[in-house]
Amino acid sequence: METRKISQAVIRRLPRYYRYLGELLEDGVERISSNDLSKRMKLTASQIRQDLNNFGGFGQQGYGYNVQYLYAEIGKILGLENKHNFIIVGAGNLGQALANYSHFENQGFILKGIFDVNPTLRGMSIRDVPVRMMSEMKDFIKENNIEIAVLTIPKECAIDVAKDLVDAGIQAIWNFAHVDLNVPDNVIVESVHLSESLMRLSYNISRYNEDHADK
Repeated sequence: METRKISQAVIRRLPRYYRYLGELLEDGVERISSNDLSKRMKLTASQIRQDLNNFGGFGQQGYGYNVQYLYAEIGKILGLENKHNFIIVGAGNLGQALANYSHFENQGFILKGIFDVNPTLRGMSIRDVPVRMMSEMKDFIKENNIEIAVLTIPKECAIDVAKDLVDAGIQAIWNFAHVDLNVPDNVIVESVHLSESLMRLSYNISRYNEDHADK
């Protein structure tokens, strides 16, 4: 499939398309129009057509989209036809919650290891994955073809740990530490700042209350 430079806004919507199409498959839906899909996703039909046309278009006029085919093709675009081995660095509450989320495996993300500095956690297992010490991390990454590291550690140590991950050959970091990471261009970082999402919620609540104060 021929692709061109795609905006980040479109890329951010692709996992949402994938999720909705998966739900349609579970419901036994074989095809869907852009209008019907737009109603489910709260997007305009023209936006959906425009997004998918970035990848060559998948629909037929008068027929709509073949749900199974579109689901499979978006999965390929997202790289989900391949397995991705990952580790979690930080076995605190957030790290354990992510380790317990089994749906990652359904999408091809395979948890291979969990690492922490706390010796009391050594040997504890989460879904049969043992917690190891940080001193073992570099060798483990190299020996187990680890592509992705999930950082769920305090910001004070995240930068140094990120450097260790880069030195070990990690390709991507899913960063939950409340700090921006400075890594080489060949290492991909996706940062998730949970408090920023709450701040956006706070803003929207405030705007809604102001807009409806006199109603």
